[in-house]
Amino acid sequence: MTTASYAAALMETVDALRAACATMQPRILLVLGSGLGGLADAFEDASAVDFADIPGFARAAVVGHRGRIVVGTLEGVPCIAMQGRYHLYEGHEADAATLPVRAISALGVDTLIVTNAAGGVNRSFRAGSLMLIEDHINMLGRNPLVGPARDGETRFPDMTRAYDPELRALTLEVAAEQGIALNTGVYCALLGPTYETPAEVRMLGILGADAVGMSTVPEVIVARARGMRVLGISLITNEAAGHTGEALSHDEVMAASAGAAESFGRLVRGVVRRIGSPVA
Repeated sequence: MTTASYAAALMETVDALRAACATMQPRILLVLGSGLGGLADAFEDASAVDFADIPGFARAAVVGHRGRIVVGTLEGVPCIAMQGRYHLYEGHEADAATLPVRAISALGVDTLIVTNAAGGVNRSFRAGSLMLIEDHINMLGRNPLVGPARDGETRFPDMTRAYDPELRALTLEVAAEQGIALNTGVYCALLGPTYETPAEVRMLGILGADAVGMSTVPEVIVARARGMRVLGISLITNEAAGHTGEALSHDEVMAASAGAAESFGRLVRGVVRRIGSPVA
């Protein structure tokens, strides 16, 4: 897609999202991964639009991704949430998969809380636990900034602190206050849609990964290129291949997401509340 045609498509998406927001000015974008979209159902004064009804969006095609934009307040803070996301393994190009983040950033949203379901590479991680992402490894073979530089984006963004240190510290404080066990670690993104082999999991551990999934990194790259603050949280839905000898399935991912929904929701709500406070 040419620069001009992409810019026109992006503006059409921005206009549709602005209409969905009406008079509300969201401060935080929450991207809610597999099985985690229920948090957006807690929004107050909420309105929702299906992905399919937003220009530039496609239908959500993965189980556990409801495929809606929800606008409302969470803990009194104006927020916009994606109940689901796009994955490169579905056939989307990287710039198309990240168009929602670009468009929502253009609304003036300056903070991204990105979540995902991930496999635990770190052998100390158990299914149903949470991991605060401190860094990532991009093994997707794709980068959403490839091609012409987009308006409002840094051509060569610094990824030294891709995940905002202050937001990470705040999240650890909230977890401690609420008695929620929170691991920290490195998230690695692979293209998928196959789960990793035991040999690949051993390789990822050697490379320094603590968790592995098939999303998140493209959204974070675009957010950083646009100057957004980023916080990332992974729900560890299973121990990665080779750790237990058991076969992996998406049903297992969904079951773990349901089991951790309460602690995940409390953690994110506490973080949003702190971000919305004058001292955050």
